[in-house]
Amino acid sequence: MSSTMLYAPGGSEVAASGAPARTLCCGMVPTLDLDLTDPAFVQDPYPRLSELREQTPAFWAQDRLFLTRYDDIARVLKDSRHFGRSTGHVLGRDEQPLPDPRRLHFDRFNTNHLLEAEPPKHTRLRGLVQLAFTPRRVEELQGRIQQIVAGVIADLRGRPTFDLAQDYAEPLPVTVIAELLGVPEPHRHQLRPWSAAIVRLYEVNPPDHVIEAAERAVIEFSALLRELLEKRRRVPQPDLITALAQVEDGGERLSEQELIDTCILLLNAGHEASVNGLSAGVLNLLRTGQWAQVVAAAQAGAPERTFRTIIEELLRYDTPLPLFERWVLRDTEVAGTPVRAGQKLALLYASGNRDPRKFAAPDRLQLDRDPNPHLTFGLGIHYCLGAPLARLELAASLRALALAFPDLTVQNFAYSGGFVIRGLSRLHVLT
Repeated sequence: MSSTMLYAPGGSEVAASGAPARTLCCGMVPTLDLDLTDPAFVQDPYPRLSELREQTPAFWAQDRLFLTRYDDIARVLKDSRHFGRSTGHVLGRDEQPLPDPRRLHFDRFNTNHLLEAEPPKHTRLRGLVQLAFTPRRVEELQGRIQQIVAGVIADLRGRPTFDLAQDYAEPLPVTVIAELLGVPEPHRHQLRPWSAAIVRLYEVNPPDHVIEAAERAVIEFSALLRELLEKRRRVPQPDLITALAQVEDGGERLSEQELIDTCILLLNAGHEASVNGLSAGVLNLLRTGQWAQVVAAAQAGAPERTFRTIIEELLRYDTPLPLFERWVLRDTEVAGTPVRAGQKLALLYASGNRDPRKFAAPDRLQLDRDPNPHLTFGLGIHYCLGAPLARLELAASLRALALAFPDLTVQNFAYSGGFVIRGLSRLHVLT
């Protein structure tokens, strides 16, 4: 191609060079108003999402085709030939977006980790990371997770009120990831601010100050990880950084940049879902009057699978990851709509998880729902590698909280303001 082609809502093809556009037939897909930053929508997006889902399976907004229904979202996630997180492996150099000098380090980070990579690079990276980040390594953390939870609970006992989001949901995943990676104690307080700054850049059309904060966080965290990696090469330790540095498969190894970016991804993915999933989950249990049911299960010594089932339903009912994006890699159709390579899709996980075509009584929090094929951890080749760790943390945290504070009530709460990564900035509870 002699000039970059950008594809706009409705299928209009516009040459970046300013050449005349030609209109493509893309069917009767509506263009709708959806403000992802509206505080009322962020606090409770589900009534609006229900309206959109029943109105149409797809609509244009903010230069993206939004998908509202489970089956269409699942099909996109499973089809890595036509849809992907990045386009570099299918578009020529002259078709790539121009680099943004404000976010060079962030964009480099995004080219070197599993979430953004596509085959064959994704296949290689995931294979190597899985050799180090094994199910056995995760299961071995169970005892330590319980110790950390017990310590946090001990600090909260005797307090008439506390912030469940900041004082309880926050410390566990930060400590677990820090210990897993081998981050020294003096640096651990930086992990949460770094993670929060980085993931805010995944919001749709982020402002300049968000871009600047994310870029700075990637630079600072990368510098720390590079320093730790150099130390591990001299003196190996029983941590994940050492394991990632040593892993080899058929002569393939992770480059230094791939290793660093993988560690940043593990912090972001392993931390945000756990913090936001637990705090929102407890809030929903309290607001729907089902906290007593969880307390009864904990006091009766219910088996682990009972709490895993509860966690799955909490993650379906109110996902901490309401929206994920994909690029169209090759011309195809989705939700009955022709789409062209270079267009962007916005997959509304929060809507798909409440789709009555997939889930019976989807707007009801049903703690024994099984099976529960929710979308929160994704599907296909990009299925969340950290899902087992998140499930372990969430189940242990919920059980311990129910045993320690059976009479919790909500005092007040507030959401942080983002929709793509949606979470509570505070959840004050009375004990």
